[in-house]
This record gives sequence, C-alpha cells and structure tokens, in this order.
Amino acid sequence: MCPGPPQKLFPRTFLWARRGAGACEEPVDVAAMVRLFGYVDVTDTAFIVAVLSIAFNPLFWNVVARWEHKTRALSQVFGSARAACYCLGAVILLLNCVRSHCFTEAMKSQPRLEGWDYHWTYYSGLAISAVGTLFVISSFSALGFTGTFLGDYFGILMEEKVTSFPFSVLDNPMYWGSTAIYLGWSLMHASPAGLLLTAVVAISYTIAVLYEGPFTEEIYRQKQKGVKSK
Repeated sequence: MCPGPPQKLFPRTFLWARRGAGACEEPVDVAAMVRLFGYVDVTDTAFIVAVLSIAFNPLFWNVVARWEHKTRALSQVFGSARAACYCLGAVILLLNCVRSHCFTEAMKSQPRLEGWDYHWTYYSGLAISAVGTLFVISSFSALGFTGTFLGDYFGILMEEKVTSFPFSVLDNPMYWGSTAIYLGWSLMHASPAGLLLTAVVAISYTIAVLYEGPFTEEIYRQKQKGVKSK
C-alpha cells in the first residue's frame, strides 16, 4: 500500500514522482533547489538589468552585423570594411564591460549562499574562471580582432578554418570561455543570483550560435562558389 503525501512540507520540501505504471509515488526532496532559488529575487532591479544586458549583447551584434552584410552601410560611413569592423568590435567590448558590471552589481544586491563561503568553493571558481580566460584569450589570438568581431560579415574573410587550440578542443570557445568566467565568478562570490545569471548567459550564447552558425557557413560557401567560378 502506497503511503500518502506528507502532511507537513517544512522544513523539508517534497515533490511526488511516479516511477512507473502501477508503481507507488515516491517523494523527491527538492529542498536544496527551493533553498537555492529562495536566495534569488528575480524582481530586483539590478537582477533585471543584468538579464537585459546579457540578452541584449548578442542580439545587438547579430542585428548590426547582418545589417552591415546586407547594406555595407557601416563600411561606407567609416570609409572601409576594416575600420567599420574595428568600430563595431570596440562597441561590443564596451557592451561586454557594461554586462560584466551589471552582473557584478546583481550579485552584490542579493545574498550569498550560506555554507559556500569556503576556500574550496572560492578556489574552484578561480580555477574555472582561469580556464575560461584561457579559452577567451587563446580564441582571440587564433582569430585575430576581425575574426573575433564578425569580420566575415564585413567581407573580411579568413583564408581557412581555424582548427588550432582552443578550436581543437571545442566549438565556439570564446562563448563558452566567457560563460565559464561568469560561472567561476559566481562561485567565488557564493552567489545563487550569479549562478542563475550564468545560466542566462549560456542560453543567450546557445541561441546566438544557432543563429550565427548557419549564416556564417553560408558566407564562406558563397566565397567558395565565387572562387570555383573564376
């Protein structure tokens, strides 16, 4: 005979899950999850601003870069494709600084997670941030400025696909390196709000990859067709 749901849900919180057809329902302890999100106030102004800044950045550079690819308007304004690309890259870097500031302010405005203020948590976060920084710097070194900041949308195409480190380890290392930096930063600050914002960063980059990947591949496909037709 299956036991009924517990009458008292506190101090522990339960969800009831069915293991299979005809099986008894068993309680699943979600107290840790409830406790974690209990530290995050998603209505806090600083948190909302951080979410908006995270979502805005990839939207901005994709919209502007596609507009440039279609119209060449920025190249005309700045006199050359390279100058326009450097200008957009500078704006993206500035927006990334704003995003990082908003991320940090959101963490400061919300409580730290009790029990996470230990050396192992801090140093784990520091190590994750260091790995993320390595991916970001090595990716920039392999691609160069124009390769990193959407130069292909300006007609500044690379001769061949980059396959050296960190691209030999994973795709889109700049994005995932940045995500790792935010994850490490959140752990170093024992911040549940930071962890949730890191998830938003990962989601925004995942959407950006799905949006950018096919378009960039088409740019290089057109380049190859042009070379073969000559």
